[in-house]
This record gives sequence, C-alpha cells and structure tokens, in this order.
Amino acid sequence: MKRCLPVALVVCLLLQGCVESRPTMLGAPIEGINHTSAAINRFSVNRNGGHNIGPYGGGGTQVCCAVLPRQWREGLTVVVEWEKDPSPYDYATLTEPMFTDAWRVRMEEMRKKNTQHSAVVEVAPYQELGVVTVHFLPCDQVKVAAGTTYAWLAEHPYQYPRRMEVPSTCPTP
Repeated sequence: MKRCLPVALVVCLLLQGCVESRPTMLGAPIEGINHTSAAINRFSVNRNGGHNIGPYGGGGTQVCCAVLPRQWREGLTVVVEWEKDPSPYDYATLTEPMFTDAWRVRMEEMRKKNTQHSAVVEVAPYQELGVVTVHFLPCDQVKVAAGTTYAWLAEHPYQYPRRMEVPSTCPTP
C-alpha cells in the first residue's frame, strides 16, 4: 500500500497536464470616447494604453491593453488617469514661429491650464470580456464598459450623446 501512494501521486500530477487551463485574466484593447469640449491629451486604464482624444471625438482607435478578469464580478473597478486640456483650440492663436523660444514660452503657458485627473471607476457588467471603452463625461466624470459590444450599438451599457454640455453645477463625488 505504501508503494501505491507515490505512484498514484505521480499519475495525478501527470494527468493535470492534460487538463485545459484557461487564464482568469486577459488583456483587452482600450478605446476612449470624449463627450466634452475639452481635449483628453492622454489617458490610461490601470496604467495601460491611452491616446489623445479631441473634443467630442474618439471611438474606433484602440490601443493595448487593459488586464481584466475573463468573467465580470461584483465590485470590479479600474483606475482611469487622464490629462485634460480645457482650451484645445487656443493653439490656433499662436503667432510665434514654431519652435522658437517665444513659441516654447507660449506653449508652456498654455500647458499650465491642463489638469491631471484620476478616478476609481466601476466597470459595467459584461458577459464576455471585449473592448474596454472609457467614456469621458462633463464634470470630470468617467464611465467604463468592457463587453463585446461597441459604443454605437444599442447593447452598449452607456448611451450618451456624443456632445454633452457642462451643467451649471457639477455633482459632487
């Protein structure tokens, strides 16, 4: 009997190699949709991905990757960080020749208006992990979906208009 135990243990370990294992976490492409008049200079989801999105722009451009669980679970959150330029059209008013000292000074003054943001955001429930869509809303609010549907389809959990105006008072977090 004592000899059978080690043999049985070895057989069990060898058979485990035959079991198909599926990862519990997967990398998913990230896209952003900006519903505001500001520019999103860059953003990230759990410190990954992100690109710039012009006012009322985005969607369709995907970068890699946010790591999320294959299956959604209650309380699932991500950290979204972004830089916002509240006056993206001011660059058109620059009259200094590009890359001169005067131009660099003006550019630096304009960049000082940019603000840095970070939010812990709940991820909308999904049946299957797909594209991670970050919606940038007025009042520095952010919503995140991560399913297999795209923002322009009726099945997407967030149906915001592309252009949203800032309300006279923003909700407090």
